[in-house]
Amino acid sequence: MSDQVFTQIRDLLSSAGVAYKEISHEPTHTSEESARVRGESMAVGAKALLLKTDEAFRLFILPADTQLDAKRVKQELKIRSVRFATKEELLELTGLVPGSVPPFGQPILPFELFGDSAIGTVEDKVAFNAGSLTQSIVMKASDWKLVAKPVQFSFAKPA
Repeated sequence: MSDQVFTQIRDLLSSAGVAYKEISHEPTHTSEESARVRGESMAVGAKALLLKTDEAFRLFILPADTQLDAKRVKQELKIRSVRFATKEELLELTGLVPGSVPPFGQPILPFELFGDSAIGTVEDKVAFNAGSLTQSIVMKASDWKLVAKPVQFSFAKPA
């Protein structure tokens, strides 16, 4: 599945005429490792979290140097419960492992997509693992917002 996701992302970005850089690297499992091998700051990294919000799974993207503010998510979406997807749920729903989930909902992944308002505020750049622990993409955050079309609000807090 991961090669398929990487190819779908490439196709989506290319068809939108968006410039991006691909980076092949050693496997990375954490935001810190990913930032190091890409030579980018943690603030540029886009951390993708698959969350179960009440009964629905949704994808939330936040700067890699921040943490999820579940209270804000509950308030904004008017829901009662928020929890992280398990490794098993993530694999079943996406075919991906933790750390490889890219910041894209439809048509790449079958989820409603939310992006934290802080993405792209440090610099107009976003970096992420693209369906693989060994393939990353770096692109303009403004282009990511145009192509991915996330619902935006503030749901990150300092780590």
